[in-house]
Amino acid sequence: MTDVVTSDRRDPAPSPAHPTARSTRLRTAVTAVLLAALTAVFVLTLQAGDNKSASGRLLAGYAVAWTLFAAAAWTVRTVPVRAATVLVLIGSAAVAVAGLTAQPRTSNDMYRYAWDGRVQAAGISPYAYPPAAAELAHLRDQWLFPTQETCEGWGLTHTGSGLCVRINRPTVPTIYPPVAEGWYLAVHTLSPPDSRHKPLQVGGAVLAFGTTLVLLRVLRRRGDPRRAPARAALWAWCPAVALEAVNNAHIDTLGVLFLVLALGTATAGTRRGALLGAAIAVKLLPVLALPGALSGHHGPARVLRVVGASVVTVALAYVPYAVASGAGVLGYLPGYLHEEGYEPGDVHRFALLRLLLPDAAAGAAAAALLVLTGLYVWWRGDPDRPWRGALLVTGTALLLFSPSYPWYSLLVIALVAMDGRWEWLTVTLAGTALYLAGPLLPGFPVQACAYGAAAAFVITGAYLRSRGGSPRRAD
Repeated sequence: MTDVVTSDRRDPAPSPAHPTARSTRLRTAVTAVLLAALTAVFVLTLQAGDNKSASGRLLAGYAVAWTLFAAAAWTVRTVPVRAATVLVLIGSAAVAVAGLTAQPRTSNDMYRYAWDGRVQAAGISPYAYPPAAAELAHLRDQWLFPTQETCEGWGLTHTGSGLCVRINRPTVPTIYPPVAEGWYLAVHTLSPPDSRHKPLQVGGAVLAFGTTLVLLRVLRRRGDPRRAPARAALWAWCPAVALEAVNNAHIDTLGVLFLVLALGTATAGTRRGALLGAAIAVKLLPVLALPGALSGHHGPARVLRVVGASVVTVALAYVPYAVASGAGVLGYLPGYLHEEGYEPGDVHRFALLRLLLPDAAAGAAAAALLVLTGLYVWWRGDPDRPWRGALLVTGTALLLFSPSYPWYSLLVIALVAMDGRWEWLTVTLAGTALYLAGPLLPGFPVQACAYGAAAAFVITGAYLRSRGGSPRRAD
């Protein structure tokens, strides 16, 4: 009997909770291989072309990248914390570098960023004149204002006067808030001459990687340290971050960084309000996080500190531009908000609600649902997890408005990383499907189908969690 006992103790069966060193190395290696494949696929996808000449190839490559991303995010959950953290950081850098390997592929917004930086460097307010104005003719160059008769090619357009321009909406002033404009000026000031789009892409990569670092820090301090790397990976490795934050260099990424700092490093007070105000002064969308920032805080003093600090921060950011531009300091922003970036044709606001309600009632219903969601989050939200309420309100807004611009959901991706409710990532996929597949399937209800599927995933995830059989969060 003694021999048997001794033998049992000497050769215990490995416990699933305590994997062997060999299985740990295997899981780490598998995750690393998946990340390498993800990076390679993304590079090849960007080489396929732009969304006008190669929309189908972009969509197919993007689908493969998302599949590899999902697999890597799943396997990293079982990798030891230290190794997983290293993988998250290396993967974040690799995916960001992949986004730098081609010029912008699906959006020409960054050309306006570059122009606004150039205009400010010349001592002129970007809100004063549109790019096509004669007053700015001395700032034009061959890159942003090509001198060619046909004016054909991706991102090129021409004005009524025949001016060929690489900037969208060339006949109206800029729409971007002042903190965004400050970023454009900073990038322009630090950029070598004739570096064109690359400095803005590098800036996007820096912001994306910086957000990864902040997420790791926040998740270690305010969550379960064991789950921190797997959660951060949902942002760090996401193909949408590589495409929208880096390759297209969307300014939304700067707002995301401020929002993560606001919700993850500050309590509900003046500092949180100021950081949230900075995010709003980059792009207005982060205002949707306000109910989450106030989750569970009903006292008027606390609410006033957060809201007041946000308002003051936005106002102060506008002051130098208001001095230069006067009443025109908002530029084309009011007009843009009126149209909300929607194109005529198959893309409409409130696509899901239009399936159930008359067109005239859909807008009012969307506004009411969004207000009710915000009030619920403010009153019943978890003050220790303000990002959860912010995710609910922001994600709900995107489902209700169903925009065709996937970079709007960069906020959602960061909030998913903070909270782990991965099903909300389908909102990002819905926007991308609409943006890339919509032109390929004229007449097909891509918008309703894509956002309907995303809504179904979100509702199913919420139901399963309420029953205790939830789809596991990234952990």
